[in-house]
Amino acid sequence: MVPHLITALTGPINELEQRVIDSMPATERWFRLEWMEHTPPFYTSVDIRNAGFKLAPVDTNLFPGGWNNLTPEMLPLAVQAAMAAIEKICPEARNLLIIPENHTRNSFYLSNLAQLQRIFNMAGLNVRIGSVSPDVKKSTVIELPQGESLTLEPVVRTRGRLGLKNFDPCTILLNNDLSAGAPGILEDLHQQYLLPPLHAGWTVRRKSSHFRSYEEVAKRFGKVLGIDPWLINPLFGKCSEVDYATQQGLDAVQVQVEVVLSKVRRKYKEYGIKEKPFVVVKPDNGTYGMGVMTVRDPKDLETLNRKTRNKMAVVKDGQQVHDVIVQEGVLTQERLNGAVAEPVVYMMDRYVVGGFYRMHPDRGVDENLNAPGAAFVPLAFDQSTHMPQLGARPGASAPNRFYMYGVVARLAMLAASYELEATNPDAEIYD
Repeated sequence: MVPHLITALTGPINELEQRVIDSMPATERWFRLEWMEHTPPFYTSVDIRNAGFKLAPVDTNLFPGGWNNLTPEMLPLAVQAAMAAIEKICPEARNLLIIPENHTRNSFYLSNLAQLQRIFNMAGLNVRIGSVSPDVKKSTVIELPQGESLTLEPVVRTRGRLGLKNFDPCTILLNNDLSAGAPGILEDLHQQYLLPPLHAGWTVRRKSSHFRSYEEVAKRFGKVLGIDPWLINPLFGKCSEVDYATQQGLDAVQVQVEVVLSKVRRKYKEYGIKEKPFVVVKPDNGTYGMGVMTVRDPKDLETLNRKTRNKMAVVKDGQQVHDVIVQEGVLTQERLNGAVAEPVVYMMDRYVVGGFYRMHPDRGVDENLNAPGAAFVPLAFDQSTHMPQLGARPGASAPNRFYMYGVVARLAMLAASYELEATNPDAEIYD
């Protein structure tokens, strides 16, 4: 159980939980058939919000960086999933090269790399870490807080292959979301497997495309469960050609905010929900929780001060924001040690391998928690989330609740699979 988590096991979400548990055989069969038609992303993490009346993903990351937050109890599942993923892609694989983010001095991020290295080592691979950053010119040993060390090496490009000095991998794992664009050194690697592919990076990927795919998945899954897809789907709209500095396009964002808010109001009225609806305005691409704002009234956008506009205008790696997504805000009813929290579910291949709670003592129930000051607490449980208790009363079983989180996370992963297929530049087209 989760001794210090309050409200995770209470509230109207119980009805949804009951439906999910009752329909478990149909759910698992449905996923199984989907994975026969579609390829899951190599690894995925999904931020989920439990409002008590709805449960929905709010962000899907295809280059997850928090593997160090998984507990030792979760590692066997991760290793098993890594084995399955590698076996499917390159069964004879011997060497794996991990390409990290260019700004690798953050000790938490480095611990994440060490954990990834450990997982793939145990899956039977020689693993080394090679940087594409021009600043890394020689092999560097970095000491980590837990007494571990990490060796960062400069990559070497030869013809159609990427590797390190005296290290030729058959598979390259990107742990770099390519926010600043795909470096030329990663292009045209036709002799090696690059995972995830370049078009999964933020150079190409858009959140609006992802949630459009998710909307389709939620509708289809809603029919399996016999539920309103809105209970698992955040509504959204998109705006292009926005310039926060000159305030160009903010009137279009206002309109979109009002459109989404009015749709949410109708749903709240339908379900008798007394909460005040809100939306979250964020960049259509990019990560790290940058450029995110909670809006309760379209008029709020008329009075943005310069500081807020500057904060909204730039995201990771200094990239300017021009396209934004206006997403239905989903409250979080979860509390950990008195702080608001949200579950983050980690997957590899098509399997849920673990997760953690992101908590933030200085943020409210309607705010973005992926911000400086956030802390991470593992999803600690006595029983496996893969073994839900079929006869348990709704809201009384931690494995059941976490199983439901895993179902919603897998729906988001399936949507990412749809999305990657649609944007694949090398896709075969059949007339």
